[in-house]
Amino acid sequence: MLTPIDAMAVYRWGSMTGEDYFCGNCGIMPFRRPGALTASERAAGYPEFDGWAINARCLEDVDLDSLPRLRIEGSKL
Repeated sequence: MLTPIDAMAVYRWGSMTGEDYFCGNCGIMPFRRPGALTASERAAGYPEFDGWAINARCLEDVDLDSLPRLRIEGSKL
């Protein structure tokens, strides 16, 4: 990745608490700051997440099949 984070476009959606960072040159989304939990997510017991999500496809020499996965049914949130 060659684009510095401060040169990326930022998209905020819904509650405006989450942010997607996009490269203006190639359009890939290498980083995301997840938004705050909704009331239904809190009620379902989802843990708060205060960190960054990283698109592992942007990292060199990463075996994606070796990484643990958590399936999230976005339509059910």
